[in-house]
Amino acid sequence: MKKTIAIIFVVILTVALSVVGVGCKTKSDNVIRLSEVTHSVFYAPLYVALNNGYFKEEGLEIELTNAGGADKVMTSVISGQADIGFCGPEAVIYVYNEGRTDYPQVIAQLTRLDGSFVMGRDDTPFDWETSFRGKEIIGGRRGGVPAMALEYCLRHSGYTIGRDVTVNYDVQYDLITAAFEGGVGDYCTMFEPAATVFQNAGKGYIKTAVGPKCGEIPYTAFCATKTYLKANGDKVKAFLRALEKGVDYVADNTPETIAKAVAPSFVGVDGNVLVSAIANYKNIGAIVTDMHLSQESFERLQDVIVEAGVMTKRAVYSDVVNHGYLS
Repeated sequence: MKKTIAIIFVVILTVALSVVGVGCKTKSDNVIRLSEVTHSVFYAPLYVALNNGYFKEEGLEIELTNAGGADKVMTSVISGQADIGFCGPEAVIYVYNEGRTDYPQVIAQLTRLDGSFVMGRDDTPFDWETSFRGKEIIGGRRGGVPAMALEYCLRHSGYTIGRDVTVNYDVQYDLITAAFEGGVGDYCTMFEPAATVFQNAGKGYIKTAVGPKCGEIPYTAFCATKTYLKANGDKVKAFLRALEKGVDYVADNTPETIAKAVAPSFVGVDGNVLVSAIANYKNIGAIVTDMHLSQESFERLQDVIVEAGVMTKRAVYSDVVNHGYLS
């Protein structure tokens, strides 16, 4: 697995370096090209900031693209195709550990807990220490943070993976719901709003949240290369001020009010589902109220990755995390 991760990021670095001259240019306009790992109500403050005009108030225009994975976000950032990336900080850690000089730095976090929920097939009582024994869980991609966070919870609940419980890594993220509905596994993990939609359809039950069991980790955060940050400091500060307005809005308002604000970013999603999904995330405290990333949570994320056997070399917090652009 460690070799696989290393190969992946060597490929990323090679692709990035092949884009000649892009990342070294200083943008003189008000545009920030933002690459997001996926599109989810989990990231409500970002969509509030977009839809409520907070970026425009700061004189910024956001070009948002969905990269479909942290590795693709990181490729865009280090090649200069995106100015700021939004993904799990583990992607930054991997690039830093490869020894790149102009590595990205984390400038703020948006979610502080794993955002997945354990789904079961019935409404019987659930207990972390006993309910998974002898069962199969669809856990997502091996080496991905959702799978590693689940593994961390299982190990710290007394399970030996492969003996007491089986984690199925063979189903890709966007097919988990269909596979579980089709009869694969006894449990699976889903993010919102998929979990609420599944439960409302009578196909399964939300049993528990992974995040509170795993503990605080910087699950998703914003990052940019050191070169970009140095050349665009005022723009980055304005970007983060707008995001902080979104964070405050989510902290201060009801799920119903927040759902209306994010709805333009989720066309076709039922309003009641948005309300329920946002309520679930607020109830477990998954979304930050302070965008500063603590060293304790950063080290816990590295614990999760190291325990999963994905890496042995730990990144230096003060190198990777740069709060100099936050208010």
